[in-house]
Amino acid sequence: MVCGAPNVAKGQKIAYASIGAELFDAYSDEPGKTRKLRRSKIRGVESSGMVCSEKELGVGDDHDGILVLPDSSSIGTPIGDVIGEVVLDIELTPNRPDCLGVVGVARDVAALTGESLRMPTSEYETGGPEVATLAKVTVVDGDLSPRYLGAVISGVKVGPSPSWLQERLLAIGERPINNIVDATNFVMFELGQPLHAFDYDKVAEHHVIVRRAMEGEYLTTLDGIDRRLDGDSLLISDPGGGIGLAGIMGGENTEISGSTVNIFLEAANFNPQNNRRTAGALGMRSEATLRFEKGLRAGLAEVGIRRCLRIIQQVAGGVVATGLIDEWPGKGEEQEHVVLMRRDISRVMGVEYRTELVESTLESLGFEIEVLDSCASDSSDDGWRVSIPYWRSDISIPEDLIEELARVIGYDDLPATPLSGSVPRWEPGAKHMFRRRIIDALTAYGMKQTITYVAISDELEKKAPPPPSVSDGINPIDGIKLDNPVSGQHATLRRSLRAPTLESAARNTRTWRGPVAIFESGTVFAPANGESSDPLPSQVEKLTGVMTGPRSTSLWSGKEVDFDFYDAKGAVEQVLEILGIDARFISLEDATYAQGQAAEVITNDRKGTVLGTVGVVDAAVWERFDAESKGAVMFELDVEVLRSLIGEKTRADSYKPYPKFPDSQRDLALVADSDVRVGDALRICLQNRLVESASVFDVYEGGGLGEGKKSLGIRVTYQSDARTLTSEQVARAEEQIVTRLERELGVTLRSQSASLPSTT
Repeated sequence: MVCGAPNVAKGQKIAYASIGAELFDAYSDEPGKTRKLRRSKIRGVESSGMVCSEKELGVGDDHDGILVLPDSSSIGTPIGDVIGEVVLDIELTPNRPDCLGVVGVARDVAALTGESLRMPTSEYETGGPEVATLAKVTVVDGDLSPRYLGAVISGVKVGPSPSWLQERLLAIGERPINNIVDATNFVMFELGQPLHAFDYDKVAEHHVIVRRAMEGEYLTTLDGIDRRLDGDSLLISDPGGGIGLAGIMGGENTEISGSTVNIFLEAANFNPQNNRRTAGALGMRSEATLRFEKGLRAGLAEVGIRRCLRIIQQVAGGVVATGLIDEWPGKGEEQEHVVLMRRDISRVMGVEYRTELVESTLESLGFEIEVLDSCASDSSDDGWRVSIPYWRSDISIPEDLIEELARVIGYDDLPATPLSGSVPRWEPGAKHMFRRRIIDALTAYGMKQTITYVAISDELEKKAPPPPSVSDGINPIDGIKLDNPVSGQHATLRRSLRAPTLESAARNTRTWRGPVAIFESGTVFAPANGESSDPLPSQVEKLTGVMTGPRSTSLWSGKEVDFDFYDAKGAVEQVLEILGIDARFISLEDATYAQGQAAEVITNDRKGTVLGTVGVVDAAVWERFDAESKGAVMFELDVEVLRSLIGEKTRADSYKPYPKFPDSQRDLALVADSDVRVGDALRICLQNRLVESASVFDVYEGGGLGEGKKSLGIRVTYQSDARTLTSEQVARAEEQIVTRLERELGVTLRSQSASLPSTT
């Protein structure tokens, strides 16, 4: 083994690591990084192991030389038995704050192994005057501090902690500070109750006030940072101002120092939600907030302060004033008991436990039980009244106790019953199948489906605000806010799919130069209308599609054509055709679309039900998304409205057999006013019972027609399912169409003598 440390000497007892050992990487800047020891050559000699330094062992920061062990050390002894203790690193579920203390873990181990728990003693000597004559506590906001205890110790000697206390703290990664602070930290890790010590002589009038901070009030915390507080932060103060942030960090103005002689010791119970909110808002995470935010019962504070008083007397001396200040505004509000019935155990676990086993298991975990009925017969009507101990804040319902029984008795004892019967056949709901039809239609059109988060940011929604029908009377950024969002990027429920879909399309243009055609079908949310009796927000399903970039990948000719209005319109028509819905497109003014390049999609009947919109995205709107394409087209459809129109129809409902009889085509040359919509003329043609289809093949505006006129060429296909149509029947149908066109739209047949250019 080769070692280049300067303090290596013959005959030393050293810490040896063999090949394969995992050590801390002494040369890495990343805290806690480890590496596995491999066989290597050092100065041409193969080294079969390593002589370790403190840093490589993780017991210190010294890497200037190797760790030299006492001569009395026995060769072959595991290094943990020589220089330290075994440290248990336990991953806990959030509902077990009692196990954030060593005693809580020991209590569980005792129950699992059948051993007895030895509680640390909390007895201490008192000799001073009554504590009420030395200090005063006023809890102003009892909803945030259900219980607050205080004690006064005079004549303490502040200095370094004894080695045993420092070693305990170092073993769990805590830096020793002084004997007073170390004692509070020791008890917190021992029992799970955070405590804090103030310099008694620095507390104005020796009066501690627990209150909400005033809006904008400042406190300089122990880390030397001035913290600006809001009106919901719980402040520990004196008549002169703040001296600590409740459950988070003390104030610099009452810090324990070498000159401290008298201390005021605090142990309290704080509102977990408020503590977590304040710590998160200020970015101050600590071991204390970790415990308080999970919820601690009021009884633990008294046990913790008594234990801490004993430790302080032991390591710093001093005289403890007689009694404790105990302000308990929340007394009687905590749940004290849970009733557990035998039938509940059978219902939840599917197993019957003997009475003796139930009682011994709960008692081993520290629960006190009272038999409600004679359990000797193991009747399902029997039960127990179980007292909730002061350290268990996670027990509130019978199922919590049943979980404890299963956990301690063992999950292996639960009966394994295989599933019986046949697997039910999957039958999708009508709503699911309807959505699937729309998705299939757009996929067949060449588009790809995307899925985005339902929660977005206000900044994203402002780039493409919801349509007017959603935001009328509502501030565009006043969507439904989440109380506890994962991040600011997902803080508001979306009110339309416009911004998320445009954002997805723009992101794709930055990594792909080909066609981008995407759509999303999902739920959007709108706040309740003030005029509505229903206070809940609406949740409806919408469909939004965006196309941008070239219509197809690069061709050999080098000519690329970008997506335009008619591509988006074609996608809408594809969906409507699949659903069997007849619709028309009328001009629309919408801030998200370019002026004069948008249309509203409505049903082709007298009701004119609005189905959605389609158009070219306004250039200024598209620019907000930082896309790398010239422009985009977009469409929106209201899935709920579409479904209400067709009900439970399926694809088979629109099936038409192949025609048995030939069709007949005729062209109509019409003259109409310029403002007449071609779609209205086509609608009249299609309403004739003999017309199979109608399409425009020519539109002309210009010389020879007169001002305000245009010429239309419409090709009409006639067909009957019952017979071959005669020329007289076709002529009669054509005459009916022309009559309606003239009566309803003022459209007339073009004169045969007129000679006009053809412009399709």
